[in-house]
Amino acid sequence: MAPNKQKKYDNPFSATLTGIMDLFRKQVPAGELKPTDRLDGKTVLVDGASSGLGFAIAIDVARRGARVIMACRSGIPGQGEKVKKLSGNQDVHMLHVDFADINSIKSLVKNLSASTQAGSMAKIDILICNAGIVPKQSRKTLQGLEEMFMVNYFSKFIFVNLLIGNRCFSDSGTENLKPMIPRIIFVASESHRNPEKFEWVNFGKYQDYTIGKSIELYGYYKLLLTTFSVELSRRLNPGSTTNYSVFSLCPGPVNSNIAREAPKVFIPLLKLVFGIFFKSPANAAIPVVYLAASGDVEEKPFDYLFLMSRKAVDEKAADPGNGKQLWTMSEELWRKTDRYGLQ
Repeated sequence: MAPNKQKKYDNPFSATLTGIMDLFRKQVPAGELKPTDRLDGKTVLVDGASSGLGFAIAIDVARRGARVIMACRSGIPGQGEKVKKLSGNQDVHMLHVDFADINSIKSLVKNLSASTQAGSMAKIDILICNAGIVPKQSRKTLQGLEEMFMVNYFSKFIFVNLLIGNRCFSDSGTENLKPMIPRIIFVASESHRNPEKFEWVNFGKYQDYTIGKSIELYGYYKLLLTTFSVELSRRLNPGSTTNYSVFSLCPGPVNSNIAREAPKVFIPLLKLVFGIFFKSPANAAIPVVYLAASGDVEEKPFDYLFLMSRKAVDEKAADPGNGKQLWTMSEELWRKTDRYGLQ
């Protein structure tokens, strides 16, 4: 990035303006989400599904016939009952997880693994990693990490690797139904293009910040997430074989509660702007559900969408050297923090 290039996501105002402008840019759709794109007999796990975008995704995939697992920190069981009512699908389940806590993630995966081995719950066909936060200030997790780093990136690295390691994904489909290659979908952001570089020296180290820095860090953690998604696809799909489809996307600006921790003085203005210009969670869910349900992307090893348009990820995220470095450092941090958390 050139030194004089203006950053688009380094404060709440520029981020909001960029989000509005993105909605008015001409897009070439990669495809279309059709009513016939069904998920009957498929198990879909959606995290961060108790409100906002995740809640809308859960409703849509439930309407399409999926068995839905809502992995959430709050809203149990009320939000699951709402999804059942709004979708007309009773096969909706809620499981507790706190993505700021490694032990909570491990507990969720342990329960999922035990349930699938016992036959009381089907294996996962589609995983939608949606949970994210924009805190007003830094907070330290149980394992001593910064909370937004943990929730928006590092928890995904741990969660996905544990699910794969514990054989929680299905690769055979259900009886009399066409098998589906498992799909892993990450809700990322176009703000992943904003950081100038990776901060390898300070990777995973706790740092204090306030709301003025949180938007900039949000983009940086989305860069980590997008880089991880590309590297994950490389590792899961060596050669020309697609064992897992790994997708990443930016759903565009969403009128959700992700900015709930903004300074109180700005909340009325943000609610007004979000309500007028930003997409409703139901509309923002369309590209996510497209990647989950459409046959257009069947057997693709990787894809990235901005709204409904296909784009290349930022060159920093696509670089194999960066992907390998991120994976190695994430593994090392996991070993270090996991020991700390179990003491």
